[in-house]
Amino acid sequence: MEKILIKYFSEEIEKLTYIEGKSDWIDLRVSEEVELKKGDFKLIPLGVAMKLPDGYEAHLVPRSSTFKNFGLIQTNSMGVIDGSYCGDNDMWRMPVLATRDVVLHVNDRICQFRIVQNQPQIVFEQTEHLSDQDRGGFGSTGIK
Repeated sequence: MEKILIKYFSEEIEKLTYIEGKSDWIDLRVSEEVELKKGDFKLIPLGVAMKLPDGYEAHLVPRSSTFKNFGLIQTNSMGVIDGSYCGDNDMWRMPVLATRDVVLHVNDRICQFRIVQNQPQIVFEQTEHLSDQDRGGFGSTGIK
C-alpha cells in the first residue's frame, strides 16, 4: 500500500479518504467559497498539497456531475500533477471556465484524482512494417 503525505490548507474541508471497492478515483472539494460569472476563468482552490510516492503522478479530472451541477468546464481537460509539485505552498487547484453564473461552496465535490505510475523510459525504433493486422486507417471499425 502506498502512503501519501498530505497537507490541508483548510480545517473546513472534509479529509480525503480512499473507499476500497467503490472506485479508485478520490473526490476533491472546493476549499473556499468562489463566485463565478458566465465566461469567468478561475483556478478553484482544492485545499490540499501532497507528496506523491516516487515514480507517480496524479491525474485530475472533473466529476461526471460537475458540468450538470455547476456549469464548469476544466480548461485543460485533464490536469497532470507531477511528483515535483510537492512543496508546502503547492496547493492543488482546478482550472475552470464558467458557462453560467455559479457560486461554489466549501466542500462542494468538484473533481477527482487518481495516482498513476510515471511512463517508463522508451526508445522509438523506426520500421517500414508493423504487422499484418490492418484496420484500414480509420477509427475503431476500419470502415471508411
